[in-house]
Amino acid sequence: MSAGRIDVHQHVVPPEYARWLRDKGVEAAAGLALPGWTAGDALELMDRHSIRTAILSVSTPGTTPGEPAEAADMARAVNEFSAALVREYPDRFGFFGTVPLPDVARAIAEAQYALDHLRADGVTLLANSNGVYLGVPEFDPLMEELDARNAVVFVHPANIPGPSVEGIPPFAADFLLDTSRAAFNLVRSDVIRRYPRIRFILSHAGGFVPYAAHRFALTIAGVTGRGMNDVLEEFRSFYFDIALSGSPAALPSLLQFAKRDHVLFGTDWPFAPGSAVSYFTGQFDKWDGLATEECAAIDSTNAQNLFERLAR
Repeated sequence: MSAGRIDVHQHVVPPEYARWLRDKGVEAAAGLALPGWTAGDALELMDRHSIRTAILSVSTPGTTPGEPAEAADMARAVNEFSAALVREYPDRFGFFGTVPLPDVARAIAEAQYALDHLRADGVTLLANSNGVYLGVPEFDPLMEELDARNAVVFVHPANIPGPSVEGIPPFAADFLLDTSRAAFNLVRSDVIRRYPRIRFILSHAGGFVPYAAHRFALTIAGVTGRGMNDVLEEFRSFYFDIALSGSPAALPSLLQFAKRDHVLFGTDWPFAPGSAVSYFTGQFDKWDGLATEECAAIDSTNAQNLFERLAR
């Protein structure tokens, strides 16, 4: 266990944002009740699991419940809240800026403000925003802005466009599909090659990507005429966090596929309760499939190399 982990998948639930969601009739996110959140609770959880720094993000549904103008206003409020928290605890927190997709113009403006003015560590993009997946051509202007800034993009799943299945909470299975769809579309639409300076992090070990990457690559190669090995390398260019995935079943598949310096520590707290964080972190700590230095890389070194501020 590292004495200074960096958690790239930890959420913030600002009080104003929680009230706004409830005013929109949103009491749960993908089958999980909106959790309470305080900085004190976050720091207690972090200290208990040897987490030095957490990069905070807003989870699904982001600002998608709002009309474009109010979604942009809420994104600004969330980003100002997060930036103030980082100013108060500069060594303990960072944040990914929230942008109000699917409105591309407003998303670009907020990404510029979050990255250039508030000094966000990157931006969060939902895998799909009201049914529109990452990788579609209409999002290209945003990708150009992010590429110009060498931005880190944290891809978080959302509710898939379609009915859920009774008895199967969306976070349990649909989230993995949603992330996989976004990754597939980003590669198929050539976003990865056209905007090579963006560093994409896929949540929850990439959903199904490590397990199904060869199947995905064969499909894309057949449609586009690109070489299968080239397509596989584009899938391997993603970064992957191990939130809710530090198990002896998930880790071997991830580490067999991903670049070792592209695997990052994550918890998904507070949507994942403390008991779940303890379980998956404990599974990762006691797994004997990695050398000590490889565990340290996942715990912190890989993130330090990804985020300039943390390296300093």
